[in-house]
Amino acid sequence: MLDYMIYILAFAVGSILGLVYSYKQHGEPFVAVTKLNAPAAVISIVGWVLAFNSGNVILSAVGFILAGFIMGERPGYGRKETAIGLIIAIIVYLLLRFTV
Repeated sequence: MLDYMIYILAFAVGSILGLVYSYKQHGEPFVAVTKLNAPAAVISIVGWVLAFNSGNVILSAVGFILAGFIMGERPGYGRKETAIGLIIAIIVYLLLRFTV
């Protein structure tokens, strides 16, 4: 039970940090950048893969912080990167689950 609370708190902290970072980066009132942000995509991939596949409470918490950081950006930012990270993490999970 304590593990889940750690994961929720880590995700919330990551979301808050992502929102603060996003407001400092983008001052425009609406989504103006539609390109894929490669560093954010890498952070999202690493975060979701760690969150789903690490098997360790601390590494999973770090993964949720990273995933929450990208997901918690301003509305419209980080949506493509989050989707890519989730898809790759699910593929890695399935490969690890069914190839053993």
